Amino acid sequence: MLREESPSSGFRTTPLGWRLAKDRLARLGVGLGGLGVILAIVLIFVYLLSVVLPLFQPARMAPLSSYALPAGEVGSVLGLALEEQLEIGLRYRGDGTVAFFRPADGSVIGVEQVVPMGMDVSAFAAGEPGSGIAAFGLADGRAVVFQVVFETRYPDGKRVITPRLEYPLGAAPVVVDPAGRPLRRLAVQGDEESTTVAGVVDDALVVGRFVLEESFLGEEPSVEAYHGNFPLQGRAVDHLLLDKEQRWLYAADGTGRLLVLELDEEAQVGLHEERTLLSDGATLTALGFLAGDISLLAGDSRGRIHQWFPVRDAQNRTRLTRVRTFALDGGRNRGAESDPVRLLVPEYHRRGFIAAGEGGRAVLFYATSQRTLASAQVGEHTLVQAALAPRANALLALDAGGRLHFWEIENEHPEISWSALWGKVWYESYLGPDYVWQSTSASNDFEPKFSLMPLTFGTLKAAFYAMLFAIPLGIMGAIYTAYFMAPRMRALVKPGIEIMEALPTVILGFLAGLWLAPLLEANLAGIFALLLLLPPGVLVFAWLWQRLPAHLRQRLPEGWDAALLVPVVLAVGALAWSGGPWLERLFFGGDLPGWLSHELGIDFDQRNALVVGIAMGFAVIPTIFSLAEDAIFSVPRHLRNGSLALGATQWQTLVRVVLLTASPGIFAAVMIGLGRAVGETMIVLMATGNTPVMDFSIFQGMRTLSANIAVEMPESEVGSTHYRILFLAALVLFLFTFLLNTLGEMVRQRLRRRYSNL
Repeated sequence: MLREESPSSGFRTTPLGWRLAKDRLARLGVGLGGLGVILAIVLIFVYLLSVVLPLFQPARMAPLSSYALPAGEVGSVLGLALEEQLEIGLRYRGDGTVAFFRPADGSVIGVEQVVPMGMDVSAFAAGEPGSGIAAFGLADGRAVVFQVVFETRYPDGKRVITPRLEYPLGAAPVVVDPAGRPLRRLAVQGDEESTTVAGVVDDALVVGRFVLEESFLGEEPSVEAYHGNFPLQGRAVDHLLLDKEQRWLYAADGTGRLLVLELDEEAQVGLHEERTLLSDGATLTALGFLAGDISLLAGDSRGRIHQWFPVRDAQNRTRLTRVRTFALDGGRNRGAESDPVRLLVPEYHRRGFIAAGEGGRAVLFYATSQRTLASAQVGEHTLVQAALAPRANALLALDAGGRLHFWEIENEHPEISWSALWGKVWYESYLGPDYVWQSTSASNDFEPKFSLMPLTFGTLKAAFYAMLFAIPLGIMGAIYTAYFMAPRMRALVKPGIEIMEALPTVILGFLAGLWLAPLLEANLAGIFALLLLLPPGVLVFAWLWQRLPAHLRQRLPEGWDAALLVPVVLAVGALAWSGGPWLERLFFGGDLPGWLSHELGIDFDQRNALVVGIAMGFAVIPTIFSLAEDAIFSVPRHLRNGSLALGATQWQTLVRVVLLTASPGIFAAVMIGLGRAVGETMIVLMATGNTPVMDFSIFQGMRTLSANIAVEMPESEVGSTHYRILFLAALVLFLFTFLLNTLGEMVRQRLRRRYSNL
């Protein structure tokens, strides 16, 4: 009965009823707490997933408008361009004019005459897309160089964009070929200091470099002209490219034979190398740069696009190397003939590009991740001119039928693919494929490198060395403290070790980075001497102790043996530390880090895995020690007494009874310590060089997932690829620790069931 009647109140609650009610409340509270923890974990997972999922959304191309060119312009458009806000488009026309128009409907805003009337335009070239520079080549060996500038104003709070043309070398044509021969092909690049124009004439390449000379008297800057040429000796040139650094000139014929020419400051031309871009009988139909002008894209008659960029060989000389190949048909018609590549249009800043074949079909690719992102039928006829917007969010294309097509592009995160995140990628100018994390740079043409492998490797490496240091000390210390140590000594040691867990990890990281790392570097020989001398020193002392008369050994109370080891450890440590410099001078020329580097080829970083292992090991030891010690100490005493009563020794009882019974708790301690090591941030942030390298050497640093998030999250743009990949790193860390803890709990439960009957 939970109640019984009372004359005064009608009933009263018994003590048993209160206990049952409190038990129900406790069960309810524990259950709600557990559900709350599960809900919090699920919500964290859902939030991380919601930020990461946009990385894997496919690209999309959609039409916005399509309209016909004015009848007089059909066949005369030499190039197209788009303004960043998509409000103004440009058409470079064969009569030497530039037409500004609205991309949405084709309405003309204005036309500016660039080439003086009466002069014949023989060639056209546009420079690096972001510079806005372009040039018309003339039939008399001269060229007009101009630059498109968009001025943005906000009168009355409304944006107004006004286009205009500037002439960095003056409005008058400049001489490219002093002999006055017609320029058949043209390439142009320029910056604030100089402009270079290269052209193809009868049987030679001609180069004009025009350097702006500033006047100290406030006068207009003068132009210093340099001219050079390179005889073609019968070679045909159907494609001509000049990089934005105005150093490398690429000239190729229809068979894919490429001349790589190097220009000096005075426009003198030298042959660097000669390559064949194609094989198996294909012909070269398109040639262009990727953003940054490092990689070449070569489109052929079989619908393939080959990416080439310079790679240093064994003689430290750069050689163009084919890195990857794309197919207009996505590789579906492998071995069959495909439409030839007619057009290559690169993005302004990323390594993406659009390739067009016959029939008006355009395909969007991304080079670094080697992905075919999207394709669309842009027009009914073959595309002859096209331009991407500066933000790569729109395409303006002209087909052979004289129609302009304006398309929207959604392609926020093309850099991401499974191979780019977890596989080796061959980045521009690297010697070969590699795992690289380098998310930012000072250059707008930087190729982001988002491999998570170095960060995951660094996380596991830091955890491995920390656990290598912490597990033996933590578990062995727990065994001795719980099983052999006297109760009074245990009451001093256990709280002392557990209070170490209260130390802020930022303090440990600060000490490790600024004090421990230089100390270890200066006394590396002493550290190794300590590791070699300490175990035999303890064993020798134990052997000597056992040789003492029994009446002397019995004066030490049982369980206080560890106190005798304190001076022994200190003495061995002092001996190793003081003898380290002598050993270093005797065997390693006084410089052990230098000896490791020069003799063994092992690089030594001051902030390395050894420092991290010691510092993070001290942070993890209290967790492992406390949980393992509790598990061992909680083994029922009757099990130990029964084993000893049956004739087992202390060590036999420990190994065959106590440790087996406590194994679930010991295993849980190790797994919790491992989870702590994997997720540690401040120690690895401050005690390593934060270099994302994949080197398991104990003398090299690393960068972990958690430290990388802490370092780079403040500088990442919200919603950018970099921002979302940092959340992906957090999701990887979350899933790793979750799976690790789940696996650990499964093993712990299995051990618990197996040894619960002891």
